[in-house]
Amino acid sequence: MKIDDIPIWRNLSEHKKIRFLEAVPATLALGTLFGLFIFSFIKPLWVIYFIIVYSFFWLIRVFYFVMYLMVAWYKHKKEVQIDWMKKVKELPNWRRIHHVVIVPTWKEPYEVVRETATSCSQSNYPLDRIVVCFGGEERAGEEVNKKLPPLEEEFKNTFRKFMTMIHVLQSDERPVKSANANYIAKEFKKWVDEEGIPYEDVIVSNFDSDTQVHPQYFARLAYAYLTQPEPTKASYQPMVLYNNNIWESPSFTRVVANATAFWLMTELTRPEQFMTFSSHSMSFKALVEVGYWDNQVVTEDSRIFLQCFIHYEGDYRLVPMYVPVCMDTVATDSFWQTIVNQYKQLRRWGWSVEHQPYLFTEFFRKPSNIPLQIRLRYMWKLVEGQYSWATGAVLILVFGRLPLWVASVQQNNDVLVQNAPFVLENIMLVAMVGVVASAGLNILLLPAKPPEQHWVKYAAMVLQWILLPITIIVFGSAPALDAQIRLMKGEFLGFWNTEKGRKDKKE
Repeated sequence: MKIDDIPIWRNLSEHKKIRFLEAVPATLALGTLFGLFIFSFIKPLWVIYFIIVYSFFWLIRVFYFVMYLMVAWYKHKKEVQIDWMKKVKELPNWRRIHHVVIVPTWKEPYEVVRETATSCSQSNYPLDRIVVCFGGEERAGEEVNKKLPPLEEEFKNTFRKFMTMIHVLQSDERPVKSANANYIAKEFKKWVDEEGIPYEDVIVSNFDSDTQVHPQYFARLAYAYLTQPEPTKASYQPMVLYNNNIWESPSFTRVVANATAFWLMTELTRPEQFMTFSSHSMSFKALVEVGYWDNQVVTEDSRIFLQCFIHYEGDYRLVPMYVPVCMDTVATDSFWQTIVNQYKQLRRWGWSVEHQPYLFTEFFRKPSNIPLQIRLRYMWKLVEGQYSWATGAVLILVFGRLPLWVASVQQNNDVLVQNAPFVLENIMLVAMVGVVASAGLNILLLPAKPPEQHWVKYAAMVLQWILLPITIIVFGSAPALDAQIRLMKGEFLGFWNTEKGRKDKKE
């Protein structure tokens, strides 16, 4: 039985069905928060019970987080020490593999995109098997002319092919990164067809404009691709770090950047329930077969994985790679503008909630040969992840105190009320192991200290983690809840292009 067989649901118009599905995430989150707020005054004891149980649940998550984080760190250290190009050359017919790097751009300074191209040119993979495509937006105006022509002039003889192009927004597209990436891929396809290169011999990497690849990235990617049983039915996810400009960034953006990177590292160790995020790679054959990136969505990085997963009826997977790609933290010359930009970046990431109506429709409203257990697992992962993102920090840090205060005002002498503060404090104390692990790993993953930075900055890199309780609300729950409310209201968030730059490299 499908959900469309239910009479009440079947009688709804298609528009109302979609609007209902779009309202579910915010309804769950707001219902929880408002419900607990009301019950904190009506039945504070009930809320105290709930918060203690919920805190234990998160304590278990912290231990899992630390365990998976250490596993990811070990695999990272192991992988970057391997000579992947040597291993690739041991494989038969490896030179048939071509890499294409797709880089949609907006108004980034020339220095930022040049660093991206330069990092590709420093790869130990043969450059005559790498094609680099930079795409600008006509909407960016003169910013396009300032960077694409000189970029092409500098790198035109470096790779097998270096292409620049300008995307003009079409009536059937939204002003999002995916529309530009879609256009670049289609233009590149013309060259592939002219050269007669089989699509299955091309690996496409969709990079953010500030992505700097590890010298071994393309060799590691080629080896992973060539050793997969069905390489075209997989996405390849590198370890993502935000440390290009981390020595220049404010402390709160460093905490957000590192917390995001560490979460992604733990997810890499469980690829069966992970989707591609940010810069990633896949077979060009698969990209063509699923119709390229959806030019209507904001979070195309994870949507393309779902498109492939649905197209191949579940016979699609994620292959983790622990060789890193590095991107920028949020940083501007203005402290307050940095706060605003950081919030908007996290809200854009939170817009991945747009996948919930899409996935529900594809899984349960259309015929699907994907086993029900797998469909339910993906839906649970997505729904629970978005729900916890929007509510988790508020539940622990706000509602961990409100019902206790109300109970004390009401002079509730229940034993649990008297002991709850000590229980919660002990749980938080034990959970500090996650903060300590993050602070330590943060130091280990730092790039080399610039000469102009004082060694005392290392201490700041450790002490910054005291800001975590604030950042997980201001730059965690708040932007996620904001995105969910906007989806519920039917507003299109749009693609926020995070300002890129270096303090010493701005135009």
